[in-house]
Amino acid sequence: MSAFSDFPFPEDFPVFLPNAQFLEYLWRYAEHFSLREHIRFGTTVVSIRQQPDFASTGQWNVVTEADGKQKTEVFDAVMVCSGNFSEPSLPLHSFPGIERFRGQYFHSRQYKHPDVFQGKRVLVVGMGNSGVDIAVEASRVATKVTISTTRGAWLLGRVFEHGYPWDMVLNTRLMSLIKTNLPRPLSWWLINHKVNQWFNHENYGIQPENSCLVREPVLNDDLPSYILTGRITIKPGVKEFKDSSVVFHNCPEEEPIDIVVFCTGYNVSFPFLEESVVKVENKHASLYKYVFPTHLQKPTLAVIGLIKPFGGIMPVAEMQARWASRVFKGLCQLPSQSVMEKEVNENKKNQVRWFGLTFDEVLKTEWLVYLDTLASFIGAKPSVLGLLCTDPWLALTIFFGPCSPYQYRLGGPGCWEGARQAILTQWDRVLKPTRTRVPAGSSSSFPSLLAVVGFILLLAAVIFGFQ
Repeated sequence: MSAFSDFPFPEDFPVFLPNAQFLEYLWRYAEHFSLREHIRFGTTVVSIRQQPDFASTGQWNVVTEADGKQKTEVFDAVMVCSGNFSEPSLPLHSFPGIERFRGQYFHSRQYKHPDVFQGKRVLVVGMGNSGVDIAVEASRVATKVTISTTRGAWLLGRVFEHGYPWDMVLNTRLMSLIKTNLPRPLSWWLINHKVNQWFNHENYGIQPENSCLVREPVLNDDLPSYILTGRITIKPGVKEFKDSSVVFHNCPEEEPIDIVVFCTGYNVSFPFLEESVVKVENKHASLYKYVFPTHLQKPTLAVIGLIKPFGGIMPVAEMQARWASRVFKGLCQLPSQSVMEKEVNENKKNQVRWFGLTFDEVLKTEWLVYLDTLASFIGAKPSVLGLLCTDPWLALTIFFGPCSPYQYRLGGPGCWEGARQAILTQWDRVLKPTRTRVPAGSSSSFPSLLAVVGFILLLAAVIFGFQ
């Protein structure tokens, strides 16, 4: 689910790749498509500025630096792919007493290895994915680990129903159809029910404080058992730091600590661009479909990957790049500036402090819906009803099975002849690296279940008018 749409993970790779194997996958991708010769390593982008004749050419003046020497070049178009995690947000002013704390503290971006926590009492401030991962790693060597969270979080395990990967179960066209068409109260009831099936979040102290707002779920398989065994403790937000301890809200006693890890997120920042090119307000970049600035005279600059999807970022970034490249070539047209600005402003109105969007808006920009929207711009969105007439088994697999990125290579520009086979064999690739011992007579029940319920459930698609 995190692979590029025309380059599946090798069959012997696990479903969720460790960082070293993911890097190996990227190297293989670059080698397969002969990209290495086009990559300049060890090069810093110093500035990107519009050419004097930008109104007619759309060109950009780009200054780079390598080995202490600067170089200026002119490019017809630019994709900014610096992502969400370039400038740490460390609001120390929000933590009274931190200036007199005598222990060590740092932002999660500086974290490299759990050895720094050996024998220490550790406080992790924040409960995003980084915070929970660091807390889990620290608890294996630290004396004590505490997570401080103001708002709590929904927790999902990578291992989901029947042992299948969470995203292959949740990110399907059927699930997306249900989520986006049910009344909001019923949708929220289902979400609450689903996430609490694994364990009761309230009993473990991590139930989101305001469940009417959508927040990015945390993915971690270990946290519940570590809370259950006392290796990690959940506390409210920090009220005050003292010389060698911390006081939490609604907790009168002080708690001694040696190290604080601030998992307080990142700022959206483009230091190499003029502020007028990409407007950033309250950590919200004014971009049409999270990609294009709305006010440029020529749409020759795109921002790639500046989005937090509930799913793999690689297919999203790839689809953004496919759309942007066709806009650059003049093969796709953007709406008028007023239309784009209206949509961006609507997003701003729905903004909340942490995640940035309300529940309704998140549904509009949900992983699969967002991918389908961009794919429709370039003519790569698969037609389930069309395939039902020509390739019924593929249509059923696409609708009821995981929305793997290969679906967006079945047709349209850049179609890949291996896409159909990659879709039909996706469960085989998932199970191959895990079924290293296969008892006699065993088999996967998922494809057979798909065949049994497929035509019955397809009625739902027809009723909802799915296309």
